[in-house]
Amino acid sequence: MNIRIGILGYGNLGRGVELAIRQNPDMELAGVFTRRDPSSLKTAGAPVYHIDSASSMKDSIDVMVLCGGSATDLPVQTPEFARLFNVVDSFDTHANIPQHFAAVDSAAKAAGKVAIISVGWDPGLFSVSRLYAGAVLPQGSDYTFWGKGVSQGHSDAIRRIEGVLDARQYTIPVPSALEAVRSGSSPELTTRQKHTRECFVVAEEGADLARIEHEIVSMPNYFADYDTTVHFISMEELQRDHSGIPHGGFVIRSGRTGLEGEHSHVIEYSLKLDSNPEFTASVLVAFARAAYRLSLEGQSGCKTIFDIPPALLSPESGEELRRKLL
Repeated sequence: MNIRIGILGYGNLGRGVELAIRQNPDMELAGVFTRRDPSSLKTAGAPVYHIDSASSMKDSIDVMVLCGGSATDLPVQTPEFARLFNVVDSFDTHANIPQHFAAVDSAAKAAGKVAIISVGWDPGLFSVSRLYAGAVLPQGSDYTFWGKGVSQGHSDAIRRIEGVLDARQYTIPVPSALEAVRSGSSPELTTRQKHTRECFVVAEEGADLARIEHEIVSMPNYFADYDTTVHFISMEELQRDHSGIPHGGFVIRSGRTGLEGEHSHVIEYSLKLDSNPEFTASVLVAFARAAYRLSLEGQSGCKTIFDIPPALLSPESGEELRRKLL
């Protein structure tokens, strides 16, 4: 029997999950759940339900993939829906992951469900790269660079500000910092020295632009620690010049081995993504498979990418993986 997937939220990420399910023959889309009028959504053929009907479909969905934003949606929705379903989310506010984990773990354990949080590419695949590299080179330093690309979470955080109609936020590595890290010199870099942030914002007519800009550049966990530039543009300019959602980045560890640390090593893992939401959605779908398999084993509670054996992500058997990949 195919794994029955539900999608909660049908923005860029939700649409990406729908497309990713089509590439996984062991899965089927049971339905899309939305706070909007279901008749207003045009999917690629999936049935659409109002979010209030989700609780009546507990026996029809094996894993619910939560596609809301990290600023306000997921802190509420993930614990709530972990009481009803096995769930996967891409919560990406790094500083708040411990609190999010605790809330979700309590709800999932009480319900006997599996919840996997903060899976995407960062947090997610980049997190595993940092773990592996640090374990292999214990004497060293980690560096993570994002972009240049559009951050969905940061763009969503701007759109939540009163008076903002739409926005795109680009994260941009500082070239000199990236070059210094790749040289193996292990520089000490502050958050501000590694990246800049550039925001393109469409404001409502008559909105207080100075207030909006101040709320953006002073927003904790998102912009306050970075040199941030805000551009106010028209909706036409946004749609013309910023309709794509590319992203990517680098995880680098510079370390030393030898009796006196005489040998230097650099580990680098990188991603270059044409579509940030479609790639993130593909990661979520792979981890939905793992959540389903863990639930069949009788496990419950909250998990992160660190807790998931890689073999659980693949539709192939252990024998096939050993033969093809090992």
